[in-house]
Amino acid sequence: MHPTLADDLSRFPQLLQSTRDLAVRELGGLAERPVAHPEPAPGGAPLPAEGAGAEGALARFAERWAPGFSGSAGPRYLGFVTGGATPAAVTGDWLTAAYDQNVSGAAGSWAAALEHETVAWLRELFGLGEAHSGAFVTGASVSNTVGLAIGREWLGERLGVDVSRDGAAALGPVDVLSGSPHSSVTKALSVLGIGRGRLRTVAPLPGGREAVDVAALDAVLAELGGRPAIVVANAGTVNTVDFDDLRAIAALKERYDFWLHVDAAFGGFAALSPAYAHLVDGLDGADSVCVDLHKWLNVPYDAAVQFTRRRDLQVAVFHNASPYLGLPAGEPDFLHLTPENSRRLRALPAWFSLVAYGRAGHREIVERNVALARRLGAAVDALPGLRLLAPVRLNVVCFTLAEDPTPERVDALARDVTASGETFLTPTVYDGVPGLRAAFSNWRTTQADTRRVLDVLAAVAP
Repeated sequence: MHPTLADDLSRFPQLLQSTRDLAVRELGGLAERPVAHPEPAPGGAPLPAEGAGAEGALARFAERWAPGFSGSAGPRYLGFVTGGATPAAVTGDWLTAAYDQNVSGAAGSWAAALEHETVAWLRELFGLGEAHSGAFVTGASVSNTVGLAIGREWLGERLGVDVSRDGAAALGPVDVLSGSPHSSVTKALSVLGIGRGRLRTVAPLPGGREAVDVAALDAVLAELGGRPAIVVANAGTVNTVDFDDLRAIAALKERYDFWLHVDAAFGGFAALSPAYAHLVDGLDGADSVCVDLHKWLNVPYDAAVQFTRRRDLQVAVFHNASPYLGLPAGEPDFLHLTPENSRRLRALPAWFSLVAYGRAGHREIVERNVALARRLGAAVDALPGLRLLAPVRLNVVCFTLAEDPTPERVDALARDVTASGETFLTPTVYDGVPGLRAAFSNWRTTQADTRRVLDVLAAVAP
């Protein structure tokens, strides 16, 4: 064994303690450190010829790179839709690396059984029935891709084509319909060989809504003349967290032949609160569902889950047969269900957080985040230099400059916000108007943090 590696092995407990000490220092200052670092990163260094050992690597990281990492785990990082990592989830994530389980299959470890248990808990959390099976994937992009891949195989079943064998071209043109699809949907269509251009955007409800007009969707489905299609519904749009009427869309299946995929990446967590659960009424009627867990479940990147009613078609798409893997039979191994053969135990941080805080703890995070978003939205709308672009429906505040919101002026506003070090917001365009989004999903965020964000906005707004 290389002497440096042997030395690290002999000092492994001390190295873990040193790592723990660095993590404690970083987390302890998270509330006060700059939320984002817009300055340039250091230039690339040459590959070390001789290793410095784990302790040396830790010191070099702490000096050279750690100061420029964002405060994305902290309470005022409101960009994208980014959760943090609860204490229990961090515990589970550290153990994930320590155990380093191969969860492609169930042989030789209970790890796959733990993933099945965690998926079952999540299915219950989101109000899905036992007809839905699921698996962990990296994020919403892959979850949407898996759901649409199963939908593609379903189209083949309807048209008498074996897509997994003959390819997407055997289907001919595919109709994919959605009101306000996330960009990952078009990415998935490209990856799956369906084509970005096959997505047909259906008119939303009037009054600046992002939710699809179900009557308009009905009309478009009628135009297809009975040809099977894929419908992508939204349970929480990225700009304004608008929800399609899932129950009404599912009811259209009584008259039309389509695969219903629901993108519930973060909006699915509305199911945890009695005050907002009505927004996901009908989710159980979906053929496939995407939910992202490193958002509102507050587990570390990367983690998401996908659900489907048609595991048989999922296996047809993703099975991987070889002499050392075998054919899928009975309860198929996870390598037969997603694009990955090599899979880390993403379920363990989620399992820890669900056991530690239960339904009630995660409900509190959701309800607190929604209350804070609504407070910030009302305060932003009262500032003379800013205005809301849409009502605060759940946990996202979408706003812009009150006057002349050109891309250049909104970009300048975003730069000023980031430069403050107090918060980080991401840009968007809503109804043709450039704006900014503040997305609340971090378990640490409090009313005091919201006040600090508002103070920055008041200071930099014209």
